[in-house]
Amino acid sequence: MSRLAARFASLKTTGRKALVSYVMAGDPAPHVTVPLLHDLVAAGADVLEVGLPFSDPMADGPAIALAAERALAGGTNTLKVLDMVAEFRKVDTETPIVLMGYLNPLEIIGYENFAKRASQSGVDGLLLVDLPPEEAGELDIVLKQYDLDPIFLLAPTSTDARIKHVLTQARGFIYYVSLKGVTGSAALDITEAAERIAKVKAQTSLPVGVGFGIRDAATAKQMGQVADGVIVGTVLVQPFGQHSPDIAHGMAVEKIKELRAALDEIV
Repeated sequence: MSRLAARFASLKTTGRKALVSYVMAGDPAPHVTVPLLHDLVAAGADVLEVGLPFSDPMADGPAIALAAERALAGGTNTLKVLDMVAEFRKVDTETPIVLMGYLNPLEIIGYENFAKRASQSGVDGLLLVDLPPEEAGELDIVLKQYDLDPIFLLAPTSTDARIKHVLTQARGFIYYVSLKGVTGSAALDITEAAERIAKVKAQTSLPVGVGFGIRDAATAKQMGQVADGVIVGTVLVQPFGQHSPDIAHGMAVEKIKELRAALDEIV
């Protein structure tokens, strides 16, 4: 059983909701990331989503796009992110790690080379925003070879046919985008998201995590009541563009504690 499957199964057994925390690797400097990941786990994160910095992040709002710029300016690239994961794994061998990014760097590195190094580093899953399932066949063969789970997105605009197609290829969990927009958008329609998530869950045994628009205890609790977990990113990343690394680190940790407490109130 993969680390992702094991973690979601364990949470389901205890009746808890997964808290998935996103950070941009290397933001604002490479040395910041690994200690932050450890502290987010200690604060209550169940799964770590680590952003691969990319120059043209089309699905990301301003906060995460700027985080990618800072990370790239500090010298972080995709292979160095894998080194960070390997460093994290020296201490934590249980917390699942999903990389989130874009296809171009993998094309340059090569699917086989990337997947092998990712597996050796301790990566569990991969979400490429700009790789639809229809075009993921070649990469998926390599991911299966190295026991890496492909994570796919579903959205309010996903048709019934698209939902079925994604569910045939996805492993690990389904990432449901709760709104029509980029990361950090505020226009979260709780009712619509709840209806769509219920529709997806009726068709799969995979866990469904919801992201985009989760920003506080209230939205986390509302979405946690209908999904298997919530994914939070912008509110963790944004402080690194506004404060010193130490202050931003502390703010991110406190936010995870806040969201963890809210999710644990769900019966």
